Formats: sequence, C-alpha cells, structure tokens
Amino acid sequence: MTLIARFEAALLGAARPIGLAVSGGSDSLSLLHLAAEAGLGPLYCATVNHGLRPEAAGECELVAQACAKLGVAHEVLNWRWSGAGNLQAEARAGRYRALAGWAKRLGVGTVLVGHTEDDVAETFLMRMARGSGLKGLSQMQGQWQAEGIGWARPLLAMSRAELRNYLRGVGQHWAEDGSNADLKYDRVKMRQALAEAGLSTARIAETAARLAQADHALEEMAGLAAKQVAALQGRNIVINGAALAALPEEIAHRLMSAWTAWQGQSLYPPRRAALAQALAQALSGQDSTLNGCALLSHQGRVIVAREAAAVTGTAAIGEHWDGLTLLGDGPPDVEIRALGAEGLASVKDWRAQRLPRAALLATPALWQGARLFAAPSLGFGDAFKLNFKVPAPYLSD
Repeated sequence: MTLIARFEAALLGAARPIGLAVSGGSDSLSLLHLAAEAGLGPLYCATVNHGLRPEAAGECELVAQACAKLGVAHEVLNWRWSGAGNLQAEARAGRYRALAGWAKRLGVGTVLVGHTEDDVAETFLMRMARGSGLKGLSQMQGQWQAEGIGWARPLLAMSRAELRNYLRGVGQHWAEDGSNADLKYDRVKMRQALAEAGLSTARIAETAARLAQADHALEEMAGLAAKQVAALQGRNIVINGAALAALPEEIAHRLMSAWTAWQGQSLYPPRRAALAQALAQALSGQDSTLNGCALLSHQGRVIVAREAAAVTGTAAIGEHWDGLTLLGDGPPDVEIRALGAEGLASVKDWRAQRLPRAALLATPALWQGARLFAAPSLGFGDAFKLNFKVPAPYLSD
C-alpha cells in the first residue's frame, strides 16, 4: 500500500475542508505534501509561533514558502507564554487553542496534526515509565472531536524515517529543532533509548493499537455500568454505593476518574491513589474533597458534587457560569451565582431532593440582588434548564 493510499485511508470520514498544523519539522511538512498530493480539496495551513526560540521565525518562513509552491493558504498564529504553569503543557494547550480558533474562523472541518509511529512509541515508553494504566498506554486516537472541530493524525502508521525519505524525494528540506537533542526532555530520552536498544517503533505502535482496542472494550463496559449505578440530578452525580463497590476496580476507576474531572472542571482527573482513597472514604461513610469536587456519602449513595469553595463569579442568563448555562426567561437584573448557605435557607423544602446540604451549596441559582429568584436544581422559582458546556461523561446520550 503506497504512502498516499495509507494517508487517504487514515482520513476516511474526516470532515472537509482540511486544515494543516505545520511547524516546519519533517513530520508536519510530510503532512503538507501528502495532503497536497492527495488532492483533498482546498487546504488551509497554520504555523503556531510560540516565540520561545529565535529560529521560530525562520521555520514559519520555511512553511510559508512550501505552501506558496503548493498553492496552499498559510497563516502564522502567535502564542506567548504567560509564565504560569508548566511551559511544555501550556505551550501544547495554547497551540491547540490557537489552531481551534483559526479553524473555526475559516470554517475548517478537520485539522490534521503530524504525529507519527515514532511519536506513538516514544509516548508509550514515557507513559510506561510513569506507571500509566491501560488508557495511557493505548495508541493515540487517529480521529477525534475537540473544541467544536475535528482533529486527525493520519501519519500514525508511518515512521519518521520513511516520511523523511518521502520529503527527500519531493525536494523538500525541513527544520531541525535543537531541543530534539536535549536530554533534559523525557521524550528525547525515550527516543535515544529506542535507538540504543534497537527497539522497533512499529512493534511498539502495534502493541499500543491492541491496547487501544482493549481500552475501547472497557469504555463500552463502563458506559453500560454507568447507567446501572448512577444518575445526574441537577449538577450532582448520584451513585448507588453498593453497586459501585461491586464493579470491577478498573470500571469503577474509569467512571469516578471521568466524573470527578467533569465535576471539578479539570482537564485532568485526580491521581489514581488520591481518587481511590477518597472513594474508599465515601464508601465507608466519610466525606472528602479533591480537585474541585466533593465526594459525599449519603444514605448508601456516593455523590460527586461541585466543591462550594471552588465556585466563584457571576454571569447573566445564557452566559457560561462554572461549566454550564441556565436557559430560560427572567428579568434583566438577575444574575447567576452559587446557591450558597444563604440561598439554601430560602428553599424551605430542600430536603425533598434527598441530597446532603454540601451537595447543594455550589448548585447554580438566579439572584435578584440579595433575593433568591430561582434555584433550578431544587425546583424553586421559575423554570430554567441547566445546559452543560461538556455533557456528563457516560451519563449523557
């Protein structure tokens, strides 16, 4: 099967038009040339300049020249680090945000990124060294949805060596990032380990693909289990404690990991050990908090609630507030903020919800000055609908 045929097969079902994230390295420039050769229709290309290396401007120009020769529209997206958080993690998140905004502006259906078989093998070893579970060791997704657009990695079954041979054949040179030889980075260490041990990236990628199949099967099982043991009540996830405890450990961990990340408004779930401890406490009748969540034990149930101390700010009806919006009609002077102790005191029959007080303090409420106007989760006041920015994992159709 030719390189082009493999490339096209990896993009079956991808929404058009196609956007390309090209940095100037060999992997992403191969992406550009393969897309152009495959005749995928109008193509749009973007290069994110992080402003971290003096060579970046030259790499942007290299991509611009390659696009000009191929008749592909090109744009440079500038991103700057605020100085907060981990630089590599922030740069990655900033890059994807910049690309998503660019894609939406141009009406791009799918953005292609240039991860290869080598990236799969390196990531596998990095995560294995960190003690990752099945999900972490599984192969990267070939296609997925995020930020309201499609993303695809059509080079996952192609090695960096064969892609560089392809670029030599079309007369395209590429930029070498000096950080790719810096052993202070884990990925570079793994790349060196692969070379020194003579490990086959194709074999490692094959193993990662098999693990991805196993992970998919467990995801299906987790989805079925979720609907048997839990339900969404307002913004709270209410779980039958005995049924949760009876689940296989891996399934229970998947559910709780996803639910605590969702409820805590976090990109990443709590660490496995911390989550296991909090869950054990909840099943034994003790409450705890972690990652912006409260795990509460109440009448044989475990409730994953939003931690009241983590909720701040206000919003108008229809605006995003703490991961959700309230849909409905109300006076122009009302605002959304947490129900809190003061609001709960205004709802005389709040115990009818059969939820503990701590699970209700962070629920959204509409306030008209100091007066509670509505508390949708408690059936108080005018009817409003909770609309979550991200649906509750495993519990939303």
